[in-house]
Amino acid sequence: METRTVAYIRVSTDKQADKGVSLEAQRAKVEAYATLYDLDIVDVVVDAGVSAKTLDRPGLNRALGMLKSGAADALLVVKLDRLTRSVVDLGTLVDAYFAAGKWALLSVGEQIDTRSAAGRLVLNVLASVSQWEREAIGERTSAAMQHKASQGEYTGGGAPYGFRVAADGVHLDEEPAEQAVLDEARALRAAGLSLRAVAAELDRLGMRSRVGSPFAAVQVARMVAA
Repeated sequence: METRTVAYIRVSTDKQADKGVSLEAQRAKVEAYATLYDLDIVDVVVDAGVSAKTLDRPGLNRALGMLKSGAADALLVVKLDRLTRSVVDLGTLVDAYFAAGKWALLSVGEQIDTRSAAGRLVLNVLASVSQWEREAIGERTSAAMQHKASQGEYTGGGAPYGFRVAADGVHLDEEPAEQAVLDEARALRAAGLSLRAVAAELDRLGMRSRVGSPFAAVQVARMVAA
């Protein structure tokens, strides 16, 4: 039985004339692939002159919608970079549409066909790489923010307790009143008090958060670790 398949082809504005990437070339490749592997192409959806920087594309949304509506059982592309050039975005698509095996993903260039065990293995590898990339991006972002903060640079959002944004909008200046609270919290913690006990003592001394509420233990933990 032939698999009902929606083919998705895309070109960005600077790639429309590239050999092997033009819409005509992509259409010819997916049609030849469909003939070879018994696929019933129910539609060829096109995103012309559209970047892969986002997954929110008219053509892609339509193709994915055909899977969800039951109009197609598989999505076919010439290469995975026609779907996206982002490993993270590819992982998002895999998780949302293809990981559970309800719909199939097929790629001519990478020879991926998730209807087979080998194809599903490749898909799992891609999903793992995507998860790694997401975590690596998070770690790099966190390290960069911590470095900027250690240099006294403003990293966006509200200034951390004990500081205010300097006039240049880039650096942080100490806030004397809040620094006094930090000093007291560190001294109490050094004396052996628990985080909860430190919070209670600060409250007894009339030392409150910026919004005027008593400090919670989790806030104290951040304060004494800074």
